[in-house]
Amino acid sequence: MRAPRQTLGVLGGMGPAATAEFLRLLAAHVPGTADQHHPRILMLSDPSIPDRTAAVLSGGADPLPHIAEGLATLARWGADLLAVPCNTAHVSIDRIRDRLTVPLVHIVDATLEAAMRLAPGGGWLAATTGTVMSGLYQRRARALGYRLLLPGDGHQNAVHESAALVKAGRGDDAAALFGRVVRALWRREHVPVVAACTELPLAYEAAGLPREMTVSSLDALAAACVDRLYTHETAPRRLQPTGAPA
Repeated sequence: MRAPRQTLGVLGGMGPAATAEFLRLLAAHVPGTADQHHPRILMLSDPSIPDRTAAVLSGGADPLPHIAEGLATLARWGADLLAVPCNTAHVSIDRIRDRLTVPLVHIVDATLEAAMRLAPGGGWLAATTGTVMSGLYQRRARALGYRLLLPGDGHQNAVHESAALVKAGRGDDAAALFGRVVRALWRREHVPVVAACTELPLAYEAAGLPREMTVSSLDALAAACVDRLYTHETAPRRLQPTGAPA
């Protein structure tokens, strides 16, 4: 086999541990047996991007200018396909998606498609409070006719805190907390957990929960990128329209 002609551009750092795991999963999904079979990847990890949940919930600093500049930089560097391993960042990305000059693999689409394959009857949405309150997943799920169950406020706070603990480097605490909340959700309805925050798959695995009962947004995005690179040609670059991010 040969490596794909397209170059993947990854805007990461939201957060760093999730970005590192995304790169590992990308390599694991590649259908190759040698270094030379893997795709060329341009990586821009920018942990200085303002907090995405704070922007949604409390009018914190807008991450969009930083995200737009990061994606534009990757395009200038030569990326033919873009990926952002952060779910809440896609609230901002959706505001400029039609102005991007390079195609983007959307993490929400990839995750819901994986969820529908694993659990056609529906799943629990485990995400940051910013992602939940934005309605990002709920809107797309409704359009697909897919049932997403939402945790109550107490459980939602615990889910969000689990993600924050991963970002803080407290993996054991994150695993213990997320394990408790997932088991509580399963007592209400035993359907898979859609880990729609890229820190949560790390907490889920560390908690020792059954792999067949979750959909990892990190893994779904990695698999979708590999599928796009190896089995589909990306669309040609478009001329940058007036007003698009520079």
